Amino acid sequence: MTKSKTILGIDPGTNVMGYGVLKVVDKNTSIESMGIIAPGKFSTHYEKLKYIFDRVLSVIDEYKPDEVALEAPFYGKNVQSMLKLGRAQGVAMAAALHRGLPIFEYAPLKVKLAITGMGRASKEQVAYFLQKMYGIENIPKTLDATDAVAVAFCHWLQSGRPTQEKEFKNWDDFIRKNPGRVK
Repeated sequence: MTKSKTILGIDPGTNVMGYGVLKVVDKNTSIESMGIIAPGKFSTHYEKLKYIFDRVLSVIDEYKPDEVALEAPFYGKNVQSMLKLGRAQGVAMAAALHRGLPIFEYAPLKVKLAITGMGRASKEQVAYFLQKMYGIENIPKTLDATDAVAVAFCHWLQSGRPTQEKEFKNWDDFIRKNPGRVK
């Protein structure tokens, strides 16, 4: 039986937000679409947020993803920039939740590590690896779209790994939490 799903990856931003749609069939992935949402023409931050919400809904309605993976905001020195980035991410999340989609977040380090094997890779290195993996002929000028594909790919890799239901500090903790399993 063929297992398939579609993952929407999002690289949040208020000036440029990348999106990538990854199609998964069994253990094979392909890029269905990638692009950017650029609300630059609006004068207020609130109008940009509404535009982002509407465009993310539009992408969701067009590609019908099963899951949404977002890059989590990272620590930044400029508090105002981080606040705006968090709002953009929240609006994208709200659009996904509005359509009833599960959301997963990944740290930038984890996304870069999944694609390049290096957690401190540049946007250009991520794009290069994706270009080689998928045979992309023309890399977009803004690398936010390839970053979004990387987020979706990272999610696909992570979703295939078993999760540990319980965590134990040490053997004493394991024995205390599992008295019937130890004799």
